[in-house]
Amino acid sequence: MSAESSTITVRLVRSFEHRNFRPVVYHGVNLDQTVKQFINFVRKDVSSRTGLPPPFKNYKYDTMKIIHQAHKSKTGELVVSLEDDDKLILKEDSMLKAAGVANETELAFFCEEDYRNYKANPVSAW
Repeated sequence: MSAESSTITVRLVRSFEHRNFRPVVYHGVNLDQTVKQFINFVRKDVSSRTGLPPPFKNYKYDTMKIIHQAHKSKTGELVVSLEDDDKLILKEDSMLKAAGVANETELAFFCEEDYRNYKANPVSAW
């Protein structure tokens, strides 16, 4: 499948402790763009997307991490895996394709500070 028709699911993570997230599917994503460009696109889209509650629209998302790639194994973690950050967290200056994003990849989009706090003490509130 060509880069112009890649489908990417972005999981908007509002709270790790409460497992509060919403998936948003993007069709026709060009994988030959930088992670920073894609983050800016998703931020703009989320802030104006109908159907998302205001807490998701106004959240301070700043980091993307690969959750799952098509035809590969999934983790047992319900929100996002806490392992392999050096490989799975996307660096803003890299291209999506070079960072390991392919068709039908699922990404988590979250606040890095919240993620670090949850990783230090991974306790669910429910």
